[in-house]
Amino acid sequence: MSLTLAEARARSAQVTDVSYDIDIDLRDHAGECFGSTTTLRFTTSAARTFVELTDARDLVVSVDGRPVEAAYDGRRIVLDDLPVGVPVAVRVEAQVPYVSDGDGMHRMSDPVDGETYVSAYLSLDIAQRVFACFDQPDIKATMAVAVSADPRWQVIGNGRVTSSEAGRWTFATTPRLCPSLFVVCAGPWHSVTWEHAGLPFGWHARASLAAELDRDADELRRTTNDCYDHYARLFDEPYPFDSYDQLFGPGHNWGAMETPGCVTYRDELLPRGRVTDDQRSRRATVIAHEMAHMWFGNLVTMRWWEDTWLNESFADYMGYRVAADGAGFPGTLVVHESTRKPAAYVADERRSTHPVAPAPEDVPDVDAAFTNFDSISYAKGNSCLRQLVTWLGDDDFLAGVNAHLTRHRFGNATLDDLVEALDAASPRDVRGWAEVWLRRTGFDTVAVRRDHDGVPVLAREGVRPHRFSVTALAADGTLVGTRLVDLDEQEVALPEWAGLAVVPNSQGETFARLRLDEQSAQVVAQHLGGVTDDLTRTVLWAHAFDEVRTGALSVDGFLDLVERHLPGEPRPALVSAVLGRTLGPVLTRSTPAADAATLVDRVAAACRAALGATTDDQVAIALTRGLAATSRDADALLAWLETGRTGEGVDLDPGLRWSTVARLAALGTLDADAVEAERQRDQTFAGELGAARALAARPTPEAKAAAWAAMSAPDVSNRVFEATALGLWDPERVDLCTTYVDAYLADSPAICERRGQGFSLVVGRNAFPALELAPAQRQRLADSLASGSVPSVLARLWNDQLDDLR
Repeated sequence: MSLTLAEARARSAQVTDVSYDIDIDLRDHAGECFGSTTTLRFTTSAARTFVELTDARDLVVSVDGRPVEAAYDGRRIVLDDLPVGVPVAVRVEAQVPYVSDGDGMHRMSDPVDGETYVSAYLSLDIAQRVFACFDQPDIKATMAVAVSADPRWQVIGNGRVTSSEAGRWTFATTPRLCPSLFVVCAGPWHSVTWEHAGLPFGWHARASLAAELDRDADELRRTTNDCYDHYARLFDEPYPFDSYDQLFGPGHNWGAMETPGCVTYRDELLPRGRVTDDQRSRRATVIAHEMAHMWFGNLVTMRWWEDTWLNESFADYMGYRVAADGAGFPGTLVVHESTRKPAAYVADERRSTHPVAPAPEDVPDVDAAFTNFDSISYAKGNSCLRQLVTWLGDDDFLAGVNAHLTRHRFGNATLDDLVEALDAASPRDVRGWAEVWLRRTGFDTVAVRRDHDGVPVLAREGVRPHRFSVTALAADGTLVGTRLVDLDEQEVALPEWAGLAVVPNSQGETFARLRLDEQSAQVVAQHLGGVTDDLTRTVLWAHAFDEVRTGALSVDGFLDLVERHLPGEPRPALVSAVLGRTLGPVLTRSTPAADAATLVDRVAAACRAALGATTDDQVAIALTRGLAATSRDADALLAWLETGRTGEGVDLDPGLRWSTVARLAALGTLDADAVEAERQRDQTFAGELGAARALAARPTPEAKAAAWAAMSAPDVSNRVFEATALGLWDPERVDLCTTYVDAYLADSPAICERRGQGFSLVVGRNAFPALELAPAQRQRLADSLASGSVPSVLARLWNDQLDDLR
């Protein structure tokens, strides 16, 4: 059972003045466990409390130097008869298992060179899988850390290294942090370091990725410095820590983790081969997002998990903003509007939706909190903040934010604290705004109608005040003009645009569904691809995504849009978003299995047509990825592998090559020996994942059986599980997958019971069958959920999947 709100409140009221001395022993990095010794110093107002440490072995506990027999249930160490009102020192010594699922002390052996890497990947209540602690966000403590490891290694942590001799590293004591922000990353890292603004900075990656890190080092350094300098201009509070390392780590469950002193990223963000402009922009957004957390989450931390949005919504908003304005990556909002925001609309119509800022009692325990790390807390929260800035004005917004950060530095805060600061900085009713935007679920609809003179009129269906841009289009799709409007209960007429098509929210400033009038809809259907403003065109594509999901637009009608407007689309990110949406939710959730092959063929044809029309190499790469996923021309795909480039002259980097191999395997053209030959050609971790996917994709009963057996192995890593699932499910061959849909539904609860929260996320979201489920399978899914036997994290994800299937 995870920590409850009631338990957390009681313990934080009892325990004060906490510090940790943490000693981690990684010298036996080939063994099953690592050594974890923690001395917790604190003062308590109660004689009894508990400390978390999960799956500890050889546990030894002492209080003020006196050994005690503490009750331990595998997760909590109960401490009795503690001295009250005076400082106490509790020492906890144990052996703790390494993990392969990204939740705890993750260990990975690099297949390229056999080197081992060990990294503490934490979140929410995962710190207890590494060291004994009060694992909740409002018990912040200083941390003095020492690590023993292979003398050949480099160890990176939350603070500057104060000594590193004979395989023993010590680090500067941190400011007050919550336990989930602890980090240690150990291994023979390849590093690029420099100084900026009086601080040491660094980027680190596995030795086998040295060439890739060196290739991107100048850009990574520049992006980091530019983001840092931009935040220094925005925020009154200086960067609050003594160093800034960033590390590409293997096996990460999250895109990245904002651990101060050493931010960790999925090493997929350091791609082998070519790095496209789209990848560079997305990576810069993640870098800016994680840096924002140094203020939102690390300097000022939420009190309990109902205010997750104070971390994630702010970091998401600032990430897109600062990557564009500070780091020189314009157009980041195209990605947000075309991928993340549409996902938030979907999430906000599920039964599991929740306010951006729910009440504390609606997040009763940490498992419930984990499931709220979703599109509501990230993308909808980001969108709400963008609307707040538009509605409030940037100066007042920043004034309130800066007052909030200064008032609560190295402490904890709530929504009410932020609203108080914003309200004081602005003459507008911020409290009323927060009530309807942050405390309520759902979203409004902005509708366009015409009066008898053909004047477009905007109307709101909902309760929220909106400020957004409206764009007028001529009958041929030419942009006529754009203006900002305020919309509340009063309709807004646009007489100067009588007879023209109009697009509300054309720059995406608000979070609302669009409903166009017939005239505007016809112009959009005919001329979407010719709309010259990138963000307006993106908003219109997202509108089409929403319409096909709700049934307002048929799948066939949506494919007509793809065929008509994908050729000529100049933005690679938007090409990728349209293809991703079509081959994702449209194919797997809105298309009957009998029609799946036809959809795939139409997408392949659209990609070929678009490749013939484009002269932009970045667009060509995005289209080639789409063609690699959909083509049935095995001879052409084999020629790609043989020559290392496509017929249109796009070179196959390792990722595109593995996508081609997976498609050929799914077509039945490549057998297991051919896939193995490709794996031998690419003896990297990414090669292992590519091979796992391709082997699972082969259209034979034996291949599908082997794939499910691999996924069912008790020690399968999170990455291999996910890659295998991507190959296993084939919407064009539901007949081969049915048995394993049944097995997935039967076995997943037990798998998630054994593994961590992050692995459950992979099981319930990334590995959910990406194909049409039969009515009996949907019923079985519903019955499993109704039984109450499904672990809570998986249950939330399965309920979401069930909603999406309806």
